[in-house]
Amino acid sequence: NCYEMCAKALETGWGGLVFKTLGFYIPTDCSPRFDALKKESTNFIGFKNMEQISEHPLEESLEALRKLKNNYPTKVIVSSIMGQSEKEWEDLARLVTEAGADIIECNFSCPQMTSHEMGSDVGQNPVLVKQYCQAVAKGSKLPILAKMTPNIGDMNIPAIASIEGGASGISAINTIKSITNIDLDKMIGLPIVNGKSSISGYSGKAIKPIALRFIQQMRVNDKLKDVPISGIGGIETWKDALEFILLGASNIQVTTAVMQYGYRIVEDMISGLSYFMEERKIDKLEDLVGIANSNIIPAEDIDRSFVIYPDIDKDRCIKCGRCYISCFDGGHQAYTYNEESREITLNKDKCVGCHLCSLVCPVQAINKGEIMFRDGNTRNIVI
Repeated sequence: NCYEMCAKALETGWGGLVFKTLGFYIPTDCSPRFDALKKESTNFIGFKNMEQISEHPLEESLEALRKLKNNYPTKVIVSSIMGQSEKEWEDLARLVTEAGADIIECNFSCPQMTSHEMGSDVGQNPVLVKQYCQAVAKGSKLPILAKMTPNIGDMNIPAIASIEGGASGISAINTIKSITNIDLDKMIGLPIVNGKSSISGYSGKAIKPIALRFIQQMRVNDKLKDVPISGIGGIETWKDALEFILLGASNIQVTTAVMQYGYRIVEDMISGLSYFMEERKIDKLEDLVGIANSNIIPAEDIDRSFVIYPDIDKDRCIKCGRCYISCFDGGHQAYTYNEESREITLNKDKCVGCHLCSLVCPVQAINKGEIMFRDGNTRNIVI
């Protein structure tokens, strides 16, 4: 959002940065404007953000871009832009190009803009997405990333429109429209701004499964299969980053985790990915891009010919009864529980092999056990 913030990121080891969205529109943001979703002992599962695009004057931000490219010539400087008309998009593209940006990212996805001519309202309209990409392509010869909104059923539609309009790649996902919490005393959503609240963007670890779904669906689409994707959404660790890469993202963006933990997380990402590659004798990170997609298949093609029963490791089991309660109250009543001995027994006649029990076990004492083939024919399966 400013030179100092960006310079610190680049000094810490990030390969590049996306400068906060610039526009001729200068917002007035509310206070407070953040909220977090919590669960049990976890203080930060998801993050709600009511902030709009950059509040700095356009020329100030353009000067920051010039200084960043001058002082860090080997780093990738991406300028995010957002206009309200074709002319604004074209003019912004020209200005950030002159300032030294390497890539332009078109923000078609911010869900909390106060103008319906901007943000996710545009991103849900493939006609406008195409037109504005064409306008940006008029104003600059730089590569263009179209940032997609997840507040839509099929992201492929606007993504394809952006490529038809001249975009070079896709970045996804932006935040999801949300109401995270309600103050039960005041009966007001959070954060409270002078007695009111509003729907706004949700990010953080909680949205990672949704982001991965959209990226996988774009990557296997015939019209998008060769289009570069910059993956965004809930990335905190090297494992998160790798998951996005395995589903087809060739670049990773991180914001919410930096707001929570600081820039230093990139050190762990670099270290973890490096060890992973070394252990598997992988020379180039690009060799991992998209290789998990062949193992994501339609629901109707999933093998349903067998049941894998859970197996309780008696040495690790602490006899807490979590598996019994979850199965009885929310599963298939396949466990019995002896209250005196606290012994847990599986009834295979009722067990359907859903493995809810293994997910709720606090000590990971439930593993995959015996396999029952519905047709009676034993064979090798991958578990």
